[in-house]
Amino acid sequence: MFGWLRKLRPLPSIPDTAWRATLARYPFLATERSPADIERLRLLAAQFLQGKEFHGAHGFVISDEVALCIAAQAVLPILHLRGGMNWYDDFVGVVVHKAEAVAPRKVMDEAGVVHEYEEVVAGEAMDRGPVMLSWQDVLASSVSTDVGYNVVIHEFAHKIDMRDGSANGCPPLPTGFAGCTSARAAKAAWFAVMEPAYQAFREKIIVAERFGGEAPWLDDYGAESISEFFAVACEAYFVNRAQFALEEPALLRLFDAFFLKSRSS
Repeated sequence: MFGWLRKLRPLPSIPDTAWRATLARYPFLATERSPADIERLRLLAAQFLQGKEFHGAHGFVISDEVALCIAAQAVLPILHLRGGMNWYDDFVGVVVHKAEAVAPRKVMDEAGVVHEYEEVVAGEAMDRGPVMLSWQDVLASSVSTDVGYNVVIHEFAHKIDMRDGSANGCPPLPTGFAGCTSARAAKAAWFAVMEPAYQAFREKIIVAERFGGEAPWLDDYGAESISEFFAVACEAYFVNRAQFALEEPALLRLFDAFFLKSRSS
């Protein structure tokens, strides 16, 4: 995989043909972005490839194509974030399955009873651990922008959310975020937008499921928790900004303040 990559290992030079093919497959990577932004995205993708280790599960072969497609999408959320690749320095491994995987789950209910079950997943991000992805779903992200779906961005949004040790739908915010003078005020400002959006989304899901109302545009998996809502919203924000602006204008402004302005704040 990536013949020019070796342990620690100089920054790889991504071949022009491979980079152009990746941008063509995933047009949202370059849409409405300046040449400088596209070049920075390429640099971040190279840094990702330099520092991460890809592993194919159950015999799946990690090719140059697989690694670059994942890397380019994984770094899109951090394109304008201060710190760059530091946002992803809590893990090294990226595990890729050919298709969806079965993950064991264990939860405790309100009565203290532990329930064990299995869940079919297209991806999973572990706190201070590896990221798992289904290559089948990574490929699907090239044609699913209309519905705002992208498994890579979803899982790496979780990584950003978990950066402060808590998957709560609020990433670590930069000093002065939203004009706030303290971290507490910044977090309050974030949730003042995020929480109502999440509750309104859950209400739409309930109305759709129980009473036949119109289903919301965002993936209904976002109703699982506010952290899942954040990840689902991030997918849509990055791959279909125009539709996201229509569906979630308040979240668009909030995400712009974080994802587009943090690097210069």
